[in-house]
Amino acid sequence: MRPLVEPVASLAPEELIRTARHAVLAGIGEEGQRRLAAARIAVVGAGGLGSPVLLSLAAAGVGELIVIDDDTVERTNLQRQLAHRVADIGTAKTASAARAVHDLSPLTVVQERSVRLTSDNARDLLHGADLVIDGSDTFDTREAVAAAAETLGIPLVWGAVQEWAAQVTVFWSNPPEGHAPVVLGDLFPPGSAGEPPTCAQVGVLGSLCVQVGGLLATEAIKLVTGAGEPLLGRLVVVDALRARQDVIALTPAVSP
Repeated sequence: MRPLVEPVASLAPEELIRTARHAVLAGIGEEGQRRLAAARIAVVGAGGLGSPVLLSLAAAGVGELIVIDDDTVERTNLQRQLAHRVADIGTAKTASAARAVHDLSPLTVVQERSVRLTSDNARDLLHGADLVIDGSDTFDTREAVAAAAETLGIPLVWGAVQEWAAQVTVFWSNPPEGHAPVVLGDLFPPGSAGEPPTCAQVGVLGSLCVQVGGLLATEAIKLVTGAGEPLLGRLVVVDALRARQDVIALTPAVSP
């Protein structure tokens, strides 16, 4: 698939050194690194999934990150939300995440948006992003993110994790020619998902959040640089208890 963004003209000397292992990586190289520097990625949620996503994208040299989260850091978050520290308890997650990003990649610009994303403001919050990664933890928010991404025509890298299980895929309502559009409604028809229990009720494996966040970041990097094949039309299902990772075909729903 063609790269999602055009590259910047050049990288700062210190950034060339910091990202040198990408420059020799097939599929990215120096040009791909310049594409990452040009990318503007929105991350919804700075929690269990958003934390490893933000750390991975910052380390990768993404030029701008929009961090959307209205929550503050709590002690119970620290088991899985690796961007935050004990000293961050009580502070906004967006501020804590921005600190972690700057520690890894000083040249990455962070836009902090400490508001709850809803169906009313989702389009405005995501406008101008090249792609969005959804690491939110309620289905109402996921539906609002998906609807806005569909309207804007930008890729949505989507993941969900609970207990020992997870799912990862890419939705895109307006993909390049030759690729069928797949959206959230193809996986969960409207009204079919309900509201799953929270991690406070059933728990979540912290290390699985890191694994899934890494998968989400990898899909974003592939889309930006044009490397490999994105998960558009495929759903990764992770069963951590049984050490299984399966890939299921995901196709557009057929209208009656």
